Amino acid sequence: MLEKLKNSNSTILVPVFIPAVIVILLLVVGTISNPKLMGEIFSSTLEYITDDFGWFYMLAVALFLIFIISISISPWGHIKLGPDHSEPEYSFSSWFAMLFSAGYGIALLFFGVAEPILHYAAPPSGEALTIEAAKQAMQIAYFHWGFHIWAIYGLVGLTLAYFAFRHGLPLSMRSTLYPLIGDKIHGPAGHTVDTFAILGTLFGIATTLGLSVSQINAGLNYLWPSIEVSTTVQVTIIALITALALFSVLAGMDKGVKRLSIINILLALALMLFVFTVGPTIFILNTFLENTGSYLSNIVERTFSLQAYTSNDWIGNWTLFIFGWTIAWAPFVGLFIAKISKGRTIRQFVVGVMLVPTIFTFLWFSIFGDTALHMVMVQGYDSLITEVQNDKAIALFKLFERLPFTEVISFLTVFLIITFFVTSSDSGSLVIDSLASGGAIHTPVWQRSFWVILEGVVASVLLIAGGLGALQTASIVSALPFAIIMLIAGVGMWRALIIEDHREHSLQHTVNMNLQHPSVDNDEFWKGRLKELINFPKKDVVEHFIRNDVYNSMKKIKKELKESNWNCEIEYDEEYVRAIISIYKDEHVNFNYEVRLREYDLPDFAYLTLDKMEEEQTYYYNAEAFLKRGGLHYDLYGYEEHTIINDILTQFEKYLRFIHTTPATLPWDMEEHDDLLDNESETNK
Repeated sequence: MLEKLKNSNSTILVPVFIPAVIVILLLVVGTISNPKLMGEIFSSTLEYITDDFGWFYMLAVALFLIFIISISISPWGHIKLGPDHSEPEYSFSSWFAMLFSAGYGIALLFFGVAEPILHYAAPPSGEALTIEAAKQAMQIAYFHWGFHIWAIYGLVGLTLAYFAFRHGLPLSMRSTLYPLIGDKIHGPAGHTVDTFAILGTLFGIATTLGLSVSQINAGLNYLWPSIEVSTTVQVTIIALITALALFSVLAGMDKGVKRLSIINILLALALMLFVFTVGPTIFILNTFLENTGSYLSNIVERTFSLQAYTSNDWIGNWTLFIFGWTIAWAPFVGLFIAKISKGRTIRQFVVGVMLVPTIFTFLWFSIFGDTALHMVMVQGYDSLITEVQNDKAIALFKLFERLPFTEVISFLTVFLIITFFVTSSDSGSLVIDSLASGGAIHTPVWQRSFWVILEGVVASVLLIAGGLGALQTASIVSALPFAIIMLIAGVGMWRALIIEDHREHSLQHTVNMNLQHPSVDNDEFWKGRLKELINFPKKDVVEHFIRNDVYNSMKKIKKELKESNWNCEIEYDEEYVRAIISIYKDEHVNFNYEVRLREYDLPDFAYLTLDKMEEEQTYYYNAEAFLKRGGLHYDLYGYEEHTIINDILTQFEKYLRFIHTTPATLPWDMEEHDDLLDNESETNK
């Protein structure tokens, strides 16, 4: 049992909550006590990790990308993130909209103009302020925010969704280690993993909030010069917007995060379309295609490039920071993606998570980055370079100076950053609270509020200690242990998928018709079956079949098993109209088989066979077989008891063969997941 607080108003998991809070409070107290010393510590730590572990970050991210692509194109790609009969809960457009709202928009707003301009003015290699420097700048921006970023998010989201929805484990990072350590995930090892996930997420969110608050401050100063750019102002902004996030938490998910996410997307798309229309449209389209081709051509070289033959700190300030920040942010975004991806196949998940956001990102950088480069290279707007070098946060607003409706667009951008800020803080607190509660989805408001406030406090003290440099260090440091956890999670999923292959071979689902009752004439039998094939039964008829024929078949099996000292339970569920048989023996065998009522739209050709009394019928019903893994996709209605019994025994035989021949059977195959079945019982009617 998880060691939670014995309080009906709390879901806190003490062995995770206490260590995480202690580490965070020590950091906060130490920073407040001596900001200068902590700033020096942050700086030296960043230098040490960059020099000694830069290779590990780059190799880990490369492995994440290779793994997730390999899984998607393998035969495993058809496996669903949930029971076999489940379907996606959200349309593709809604799914992508929520992916974008996961906090990713803040990075695009902050770096969309700044990064291409800075790389153009000071490229990591070659001569600055040239056409080659401009091409290199866009390739680097594409590399930093393309497939690799979404491979990090995707790996975490994929493993969480697979273990939570397909195997009924908690929606928590500890679950990804189940194939490797089994029930030990509920002990110290699992607590440690979730603690690191909380720390990484908190520092990742703090970095995001630090970036956005600096950009908000720059925007306010641009609109109203009387508002100075300073740490004091930024801490004040953090406090005010944390209060808004707290209000969003109190309002709830639907009224808070959901509405803000819709506003975010609409404003971001409107801003993007505006710049594309009034900017150098043809130039943007041309560079988008050229830059995409260059990115794909050089992706392998850049993936493993560490600038090993140079001695500058560019790789640490840019690539390692962005990858480390993303890894630290991955528990939040990954868990969020997992929550909205139930019912999709692995292949659909990977294509959706990797391809669509990446193409959108390339468009964003082409529209904003190439517009800025066009202003500098063609229109002579050289002062933009100096402005951005002095303050990256002002880059977007300086771009708007050369576009129509400058003040209106700048004001809307500040508002957009604020809504992203609130959404990230609110959503992040929900994820951290879930991790600190052992994967609990529904937690008290005060717990979520606690994390919202703590996020604001951490972001503030890190700004005080060393500005964005301290935030950058916190992200990279917290990402190091979590990158190791992600690699282990990938190994765990690979092992689980291998066992899934054993299951596929052992549990082939088809009705075994070989054993016929000797008293049944073959002609009589196939004629009866043909009649059923062209029949479209009503609900009450199929209900009667499940309640009587199926249930009576299960009774006979139960009687026979009890005579052989095997445990067997049967149940008829009135609510969902299903008959269930459970066969178990000690802790090694736990087999579930059920026949469930399923509803389908009546096909057009069926009306030709209906008489006038049935013309109003719009649905027909099946009696479908289900195992714990999901639906078997065949209908038992019309079969006689001996055939139903034969099918149950056939599936039971395959189950026994599976647990006997698979050398490393996953422990969850022996556990009950009735709640999971109940939740899925009305899916895909």
